[in-house]
Amino acid sequence: MPSPIIRAPGIDELERCRDIERAAGVLFAEIGFAAVAADEPASAETLAEYVRNQRAWVITTDDDQPVGFAVVDIVDDLAHLEQLSVLPGQGRQGLGTRLLEHVCTWARNDNRAAVTLTTFIDVPWNAPFYARHGFRAMDETEIGPQLRDLRAHEAAHGLDPAQRVCMSRAVR
Repeated sequence: MPSPIIRAPGIDELERCRDIERAAGVLFAEIGFAAVAADEPASAETLAEYVRNQRAWVITTDDDQPVGFAVVDIVDDLAHLEQLSVLPGQGRQGLGTRLLEHVCTWARNDNRAAVTLTTFIDVPWNAPFYARHGFRAMDETEIGPQLRDLRAHEAAHGLDPAQRVCMSRAVR
């Protein structure tokens, strides 16, 4: 079987990315986070903006169908992993790790000092996953103003700040 390929998504694949995020969200419902699972993914128009800015990637299987994707924002002049999702049926095969490493390499090549993200502290495929891949929890003094605003936005949309953590991984 050929190795998975990471590439920019085509505009015609953005609805598939949204479907991937929805499918991945079902896992949250299974652990009691129904509101997270019900949250609607970014629109195809929003995802198209990531594509135009060259900050969106899909990972494909041997039939060249996307089974995962990642998008990155620039927050406090750092790369910020806005979304990384893999189809649950394709999970635990290293696809999320490959996407994550691709994002970190992109950030380094884009002269960003680090990759940041916000995630759930106790969800196994969230903070513990990122910690295994070199991310660490940020202390309050390290969180820049834009990341603080992002965290406040998450809280305003129902995500409990006590269950969330900002994480960072240096890339240069």
